[in-house]
Amino acid sequence: MVETLTLAPTPSIWRSHRSRWITNLITSYKTLLAVLWIVVFTSFFIWQRNVGSDGFMFFRRGVVARPLPAFRPVVVNITDFGGVGDGVTVNTVAFERAVFYISKVAKKGGGQLNVPAGKWLTAPFNLTSHMTLFLDQDAVILAVDDEKVWTLMPPLPSYGYGREHPGPRYGSFIHGQNLRDVVITGHNGTIDGQGLSWWKKYRQKVLNHTRGPLVQIMYSSDILISNITLRNSPFWTLHPYDCKNVTIRNMTILAPLKEAPNTDGIDPDSCEDMLIEDCYISVGDDAIAIKSGWDQYGAAYGKPSKNILIRNLVVQSMVSAGISIGSEMSGGVSNVTIENVLVFNSRRAVRIKTAAGRGAYIRDITYKNLTFDNVRVGIIIKTDYNEHPDAGFDPKAFPIIRGITYSSIHGEGVRVPVRIHGMADIPVRNVTFRDMSVGITYKKKHIFQCAYVSGRVIGSIFPKPCENLDLYDENGSLVRKSVSENASDIDYDI
Repeated sequence: MVETLTLAPTPSIWRSHRSRWITNLITSYKTLLAVLWIVVFTSFFIWQRNVGSDGFMFFRRGVVARPLPAFRPVVVNITDFGGVGDGVTVNTVAFERAVFYISKVAKKGGGQLNVPAGKWLTAPFNLTSHMTLFLDQDAVILAVDDEKVWTLMPPLPSYGYGREHPGPRYGSFIHGQNLRDVVITGHNGTIDGQGLSWWKKYRQKVLNHTRGPLVQIMYSSDILISNITLRNSPFWTLHPYDCKNVTIRNMTILAPLKEAPNTDGIDPDSCEDMLIEDCYISVGDDAIAIKSGWDQYGAAYGKPSKNILIRNLVVQSMVSAGISIGSEMSGGVSNVTIENVLVFNSRRAVRIKTAAGRGAYIRDITYKNLTFDNVRVGIIIKTDYNEHPDAGFDPKAFPIIRGITYSSIHGEGVRVPVRIHGMADIPVRNVTFRDMSVGITYKKKHIFQCAYVSGRVIGSIFPKPCENLDLYDENGSLVRKSVSENASDIDYDI
C-alpha cells in the first residue's frame, strides 16, 4: 500500500496563491464594472431623442417601436385610407376619409386614428367627436404651407375682427368645433405647421387675413391633448376657444425664439375648468396667454376664462412673457393658479396686461413656487396695453384688477424683479407678496417698481418692496401701514 502524502502549503506559497486570487478578482470586478458602465452609458444616449433644434431632450424607453395602445373600440390607420408618409404626397383626402369613417362609429364609443412613423403632408383638416388622433414615435403631420388651401373663417365672435386684419381669418391646421370627447396624443409624435413662409409674409405685410393657429378647438368639452410635440405654428400654436373640461399635459411646444411672430404656445380663451401641466414651451411670443375676448366684442360675448390650473412647466420667451394674462380679457379672468414654473432666458416671466377699453376683471390669481433665471422683468402688471380692434371701444371701460398673490418667488439674474404699473382709473388692489428672494443684475435704487398699487408684504422679501404696500411680519401682524398707494415709481429705462 502506497500512501499519498499531502503537504500543507507553506506561508509563502499561500500568500502567492492569495495574491493571484485577489488580483484576478479585482480584474474581473473592474471588467464587470466597465461592461456595466458601457451598457448604462450607451443606453443613456440611445434613450434620448432630440425633439427640437433648441436642444431640449426627452428621455425615451428604447428605440424599438412600441405597440400602439387602443383607446377606442374601433382603431384604424391613416394608411388604410391611402395615406403615404413620404413627406411629398399630399394626404388631405386620406385624413378627411379617416375622420369621416370615425364619425360614423361614434355610437360604438368612437374611433382611433393611428398615424405611424413618417412625414404625412396634408392641408388643414377637421376632427370629430369621440375621436382619438394618435401619433406614433417619429410620426410627423406636416402642414401644406400654401395659404390658398387654408380655409377662411369668420372672425371669432369675442374679437369681432381678425386679430391682424379686418374680415375673415384663416382657420387652424387641425380644427375642431362643437365637439365632445376628443383626444390628441401619441408617443411624442409631431404636428409641424411649417410656419416659416407665414412669418415671412406677415413681416412683408403681404397677407390679407389673420394667420391661423396650429390646433384650434372651439365650443367643445372633454378635451385631452398630451404626449406630442407642436412646432412652427403660423400663428398661435394651441388655441382652445370657449371650451370646458380641457386637459393639456406632457407637451413640447416649439418655435424659433426670434422672427416667429405671435407664435404663442397655449392660449386658453374664454375657457372653463382647464389643467395645463408638465410641459416644455419655447416659442416666439407668450408661452401661455390666458384670454377672453377683445374690448366691446369680448364684453358682449361675455365668456370668462376661469378655474384654470397651470403647473410644472419650463418655459422660455425672449420676445414676450413666460405666462401672460391678457391683453384681450374683456370677458373676465378669474380663479387661476400658476405654480411650479421655471421661466428662463426670457424678456418677462409672468405678466398681466390690459388697458382702458377692455372692461371686465382680472381677479383671484395665485402665483406660487416660481423660479426666474435670467429674465429682464420678473413680475409685471401693465394697464396701458392699448391695442384695439377698432374705434368702437369704450375708453371708460376700465378693467378691475384685484386679488393677486405671489408666494415663493425665487431666482437670479433678474434686471427688474417687480413692475406693477396701475393707473388712477385702473388701480391694482389687494396684491400680496410673501417669501420672495430674487437676485438682481442691475444695481439701482428703484428695483421694486409700483404705481397705483395697494396690498401687503408678509415677512421679509428681497429686493426691498415699494412704499405703496403695507408691511406685515411673518405672524400676520401689521408693522407699517402704507401712506402712498398712488405713488408712482416706474422706470422703463431699466
